[in-house]
Amino acid sequence: MNPLPAAVLFDLDGTLIDHFQVIYRCYCYALEKLGLPRVSFEQVKAAVGGSVSVTMGKLIPAEYVDEAVRLFRERYDEIWKEDIIVLPGVRALVEHFHDKGVLQGMLTNKEGNNARRLAAEVGLDAYLDPIIGTLDTEYRKPQPELVQYTLEQLGATADETVFIGDSPYDFQTARNGGLKCYLAATGSHTVEQLQAETEADGIFTDMVELAREVWGIELPAEVSA
Repeated sequence: MNPLPAAVLFDLDGTLIDHFQVIYRCYCYALEKLGLPRVSFEQVKAAVGGSVSVTMGKLIPAEYVDEAVRLFRERYDEIWKEDIIVLPGVRALVEHFHDKGVLQGMLTNKEGNNARRLAAEVGLDAYLDPIIGTLDTEYRKPQPELVQYTLEQLGATADETVFIGDSPYDFQTARNGGLKCYLAATGSHTVEQLQAETEADGIFTDMVELAREVWGIELPAEVSA
């Protein structure tokens, strides 16, 4: 087993929480308002990982993206508290790290204000500081400048920090920032896809398996809203 790291950075969607139902409803709302063809849940889930504008650009013609993003945000502000699921083992792991003195932060391509209010809504903000997202800086994942900025806010260095995420975006973010990376297949990609598309230091079915295999931490597998 590995010793606990001095610091951990987490992704948000698909890593700490499942908020895909709300995200999907917001994309559907935007496209419907613009009279564009409906997309499937699977299409949206496969496209997310960048910012809303990046994801929208994968789903619709470029000339509609700006207005679609505005509509997405409009709907998100109305329904963001709905259907937030804290993924298995997450709450117990962040509590364990906190008790052991591990520094913890969040680095996400969700807009920073939305990431912070989601974390607060489910009580994870007490353990994660900083919580950094898009619009907080001029950078976004996987740019190394964003990793460096977040590490400075966290008070940690790259060589003592691990990144935990769920996607190739997260792996690329960690690699660009010089961080060790572990991935859980609880988001948009399966274990097999992550193995094919990344060279992460470890790939696991969920956070419970990740914590057990990497650090020997036994976590309850509860899912909590």
